[in-house]
Parts: sequence; C-alpha cells; structure tokens
Amino acid sequence: MIAIPATTIANLRDLGSTPLSGGRTVRPGLVFRAGQLDRMDPATDPAVAALGLRTILDLRTDAERADHPDRVSAGARLLVADALADTLSAAGAPAAAQLKHVLADPVLAEEHLGGGRAQARFADTYRALVSTGSARAAYRTLLTELAADDAVPLLFHCTAGKDRTGWAATVILTLLGADEETVEREYLSVNPAVRQAFAPLIEGFVAQGGDPEIALAVIGVVPQYLAAALDEVAARHGTMEKYVREGLGVPDETVSRLRSRLIA
Repeated sequence: MIAIPATTIANLRDLGSTPLSGGRTVRPGLVFRAGQLDRMDPATDPAVAALGLRTILDLRTDAERADHPDRVSAGARLLVADALADTLSAAGAPAAAQLKHVLADPVLAEEHLGGGRAQARFADTYRALVSTGSARAAYRTLLTELAADDAVPLLFHCTAGKDRTGWAATVILTLLGADEETVEREYLSVNPAVRQAFAPLIEGFVAQGGDPEIALAVIGVVPQYLAAALDEVAARHGTMEKYVREGLGVPDETVSRLRSRLIA
C-alpha cells in the first residue's frame, strides 16, 4: 500500500502494490482510502488532482457528514453508505464516529472509556461492522462499485480513515488474495498518519489531564480491533468469501470482475 503525500487529505493511501498470493500485486491507481475530505482541493494539491477520481464512497454517519461535508472532485460522483447507521440506532454514536467529542472531556472519557473500556467498545464496533444491516449494505455497495464499469479510480473514506475504512481495506485485500500478515500490516500502517492528523486533539486531551492510553486507543488502531471483526466473520460465515457472498450478498461474478480489474 502506498502512502500519498497529499496536503489537503489526511491519511491518503493507494491500495496498489500490496503483495498478493502467487507473486501478484494490487494494481495501483484504482482504489484509494483516506480520512474525511472536507479540505480536499485538487486545484492546490497536485497529488489529489493526479488521482483522477470517478467515485467517492463516504462511510460516515449523517452527523459526521453535516459537520464536515465532503468536497468532491470535478467529474467524481459521491455515494453515501453509512456503515454505522444501525449501531447508532441501537446504542448512540460509537467512539469511532465521534472522535473529537470523545476526547473533549478527560473526566467523561475516563468514566466511559478508562480501564480498557475504550478497547472493548471499539471491538464491539468492529463486530458490528460485520453483522449489522447498515454495515453489510455499505460494504456491499463498495464491492459492487469496484466491479462496476467506469467506477474506478474509487476512493472510500470515513473520518479518520482507520476503522470503517480499515475494515473495508481488509475485506478488499483478503478477497484479492493478501495473506493474514499482509492484511494486518497494512491495517496497522495507518497509525502514524492518523496520530499526526489528530496530534493537536491528543495533545489538548493529555494537557487537560486525560489518560494518553485512552487517546491512543481512540485515535489509533490495534490488532485487537481487527481480530474482533475477523472472529465475527469466522463465527458467522467461516470464511471471508462466504461473508462476502452470504453476509454482504455480493455474487461470485461480481467478485470475479473485481479481481480481474484490481489484480496485476
């Protein structure tokens, strides 16, 4: 996976060049992941202009989109696929959807997220990304678009580009033939960019007496989060291919087209 040094998009990465089985790789320049796009500006950011985006898929909630609406490149279409809609309905906004709010009050953060509760809540969110109807619909849309004519180059994103986006990348790379070690390495590789993007938030939280471990649990990703989603896939469907076919409702023909397009 290639980090792209954009100035107006945080945590922008090309899934291209990720190693796959049989000595193959992901074809570069077709699938990108990122954080929110509220500052995206191809006119002043050559790295963004060079992407030539045709499709942008926004995995965020209504509230996130209202607070920081996407800026869309000329010629690109915007699709909304709220992966956490059902989770919001069931239990209020999870931490993954309200990072700034969660770290605004160290006392409340300690009360609700201290003592390992942050990690447990994120693990619950990752399990929901596999099991809830809204998440299944969101990731079905992503895979269907990747296989569609004239949809790529495609960029998918959430707020930080690490959780909803991280699971999306995991599904894609696993389908394409990346092994477990590669998938986990790519999942964790976003941590430096995410922490840099949210450094002022983390520093302000800690300066007010907040626990740095809570901040890092909320802002970063750890193997435990990804393992929770993969365990949910195994428990419900057995394999990633069955999760895609049975859980997401994506037919084998669509997966075949996606592989033909994205594997170099």
